[in-house]
Amino acid sequence: MESIDIKTPSKQYPVFLGTQVIEQLPFFIEKNYSDITKILIISDEKVASIHLHTVKELVEKTGKQVLEYIVPEGEHAKTFDVFYQCQSFALANGLNRKSMILALGGGAVGDVAGFVAATFMRGIPFIQLPTTLLAHDSAVGGKVAINHPEGKNMIGAFYQPEAVFYELSFLHTLPEKEIRSGFAEVIKHALIQDLDFYKWLISEIQDLTAITDEQYLYMIKRGIEIKASIVQEDEKETGVRAYLNFGHTLGHAVEGLLGYGNFTHGEAVLIGCVYALKLSQHRVRLDFDVVEFTEWVQSLGYKTFIPKQLDHASLIQKMKKDKKTISDTITFVLLNEVGSPVLVEIEDGHIMKQIEEMI
Repeated sequence: MESIDIKTPSKQYPVFLGTQVIEQLPFFIEKNYSDITKILIISDEKVASIHLHTVKELVEKTGKQVLEYIVPEGEHAKTFDVFYQCQSFALANGLNRKSMILALGGGAVGDVAGFVAATFMRGIPFIQLPTTLLAHDSAVGGKVAINHPEGKNMIGAFYQPEAVFYELSFLHTLPEKEIRSGFAEVIKHALIQDLDFYKWLISEIQDLTAITDEQYLYMIKRGIEIKASIVQEDEKETGVRAYLNFGHTLGHAVEGLLGYGNFTHGEAVLIGCVYALKLSQHRVRLDFDVVEFTEWVQSLGYKTFIPKQLDHASLIQKMKKDKKTISDTITFVLLNEVGSPVLVEIEDGHIMKQIEEMI
């Protein structure tokens, strides 16, 4: 078992990573939260059918009352209606400030369950139990949110968990599409901070269905370490934390216009990464082999072109609602070099030209 300490101005907490780490969850709760009386597990339909029974049995060893609430799968969980239903369930079942929420699932479950915890009675503790590769990014750092039709993650809070228990065996049940979605965020972490990590990825990972536990352990640990170092410096995204949005400006626009849940978050972000790399070559003279990169990710099953059905003007308008953009000019995270990100405002005409090349 590996342990990583996440340090932020508001809280310090552990990430436990490895196989069978989930078995330590009841002991952690008993040791640190003996005054908790009720525990609500929020999970989604698919994850619950596979892992909820195991986790619930473990948590019941604490002697606490354990409740469960099932939300829709994926981005369909991140709506105001689902958020409201979770709050209503918590109130109807007598949860109070001596209660805790466990977020069992991928990034969407972690986001909505964390936002419920952040706002229920002005905040109760919660623990992240990620079940996807994508959640190595979303489970750490304290961003919790739901979506709005006008933009992804527009309604939310910064609210850190009490701990993260990352059980690697849960990844064995993931379909290839979900591994692909999560691996895009692994790539992103390497590009914004660690050239050696990027070189390791491009040389070692040639088949997303053949990743070993040892490879998972290394890439997830390194990805979390990179995110932790940035969050420690900038918890509430007033500066360098925006670098974690590399690929997300266009990615969120593609995801939103196609309809949340119709195109995975990671696959949309990967298109955004290719776009940002090409912008970086034009605007900040990045010296990087984009052809090699695109051929590698295409071999892993990624699409690297903007879907034809998306309207150029709509993409630009959607990107102008990105949280990094504070004027009428869209702000992108670009790379001076691998490991050296920078925020750059790009005028609409240049964005349009690059979009046309990627359709």
